[in-house]
Amino acid sequence: MAIEHSLWVEKYRPLELENYIGNEHLKSKVRVYLESGDMPHLLLFGRAGTGKTTLAKMLVNSIDCDYLYINASDENNVETVRTKVKNFASTIGFKDMKIIILDECDYITPNAQAALRNLMETFSKHCRFILTCNFVERVIDPIQSRCQSFQIIPPDRKDVALHLSQILKNENVTFKNSDIATIVNGGYPDIRRVINATQRQVVDEKLVIDKQSMFENDYKITLIEILKNENKRESFKKIRKLLADSKVTDFSDGFRLLYDTLDDWAVGHTAEVILTLAEGQRDDIVVVDKEINFMATMVKILTIIK
Repeated sequence: MAIEHSLWVEKYRPLELENYIGNEHLKSKVRVYLESGDMPHLLLFGRAGTGKTTLAKMLVNSIDCDYLYINASDENNVETVRTKVKNFASTIGFKDMKIIILDECDYITPNAQAALRNLMETFSKHCRFILTCNFVERVIDPIQSRCQSFQIIPPDRKDVALHLSQILKNENVTFKNSDIATIVNGGYPDIRRVINATQRQVVDEKLVIDKQSMFENDYKITLIEILKNENKRESFKKIRKLLADSKVTDFSDGFRLLYDTLDDWAVGHTAEVILTLAEGQRDDIVVVDKEINFMATMVKILTIIK
């Protein structure tokens, strides 16, 4: 009996490869694994909410296998690896193949990763591991070298918008395309976050946008609105307060959204702004205080566009 999900993010999680959004470079290789019924250890890495877990579950559901799922952000110590993982890998199963999904494996401690590496070697004959992570640099080299690694790239905004529109149509929700764009721009590239935010904005089968509550503490949508303001002095004050209140430590999505929305707020100055964004993004990699660097970039941008 099928489970009826109330959360859209689960209800509309794709179950077949044809419905998986984006990453065409990866689909052809995945098809080979599905057709052969065999695959190497896999390491799927990329930004949060872009489909790593979905792809991992899609694979185990398509291959005739027994599988174990562990969210490593909750269970990340040596004991988990030595008990849960080892017990599952070492016992006789009902199927010829076993697969262990270690979701968010970059949370696993270094000692636990060392133990995991040994288990991957010991049980490689009949057991495969699918590891997912946001930060691949946190995964030790001996594990990376034993896996086929794939970067999960966020799908195009247009594809996310189309997917979101289809969900709303399936749910008989009326909406404006402009509201879809607002939600996608605010949550991209985190598809999970976009879908959850959309569901929260539905009232009486209508999509009703409330920018204040759509994304908790999300500075990006507000930032774009501030940049459209004509008053340079007020813009500076608002942006500085916005960044201080948001407690953001990673501004990579902010740089990207500024670039993607240039036509909305930097008309006539796009070339200069792009150079400024590139400089700020480059500095973001090496600076100690990323908030100060992002604010410095915004000061330069305000000087250009106002």
